[in-house]
Amino acid sequence: MKDIVVHPTMKFVYLGYLFILAVIIVGGIALVQYQQAPMWTPGALCILLLWPLSRQIRRLSVKLTISSDKLRFETGYLSKSTRTIQLPKVQDVRVDQSLGQRMVGVGTLSIETAGEGSRLAVHDIDQPQALADEIMRRSELAAGVAHGL
Repeated sequence: MKDIVVHPTMKFVYLGYLFILAVIIVGGIALVQYQQAPMWTPGALCILLLWPLSRQIRRLSVKLTISSDKLRFETGYLSKSTRTIQLPKVQDVRVDQSLGQRMVGVGTLSIETAGEGSRLAVHDIDQPQALADEIMRRSELAAGVAHGL
């Protein structure tokens, strides 16, 4: 079975870039039209790009890899934290979607395993229900193999 690698969606990052670009264009038009803004205004408008850029970097620092027998959840960019979960131990997979998330087809995937403090949540995943179904399918297959079925 082929591994599935999942990152949070880029939809909100793209939306952020579009919004900031619109602010920069409107600010540039106002600057040209009124010619009374301080010289640092264009630079200040460009600094706004740091917001979606930081979201994009944060997106790259989260990765969920689903193989045939385990889940690997990695967070961090320079320093990393990795959590590995055996698929037969997955007890529940839940999808939560706000109205805004439902409108763009993303959601939060929560995975619960046996043991305390075992809930794992991955936010803003594309097609979360299909991914939840695939995790449960692989979990059942892995549990069947583990029990010799």
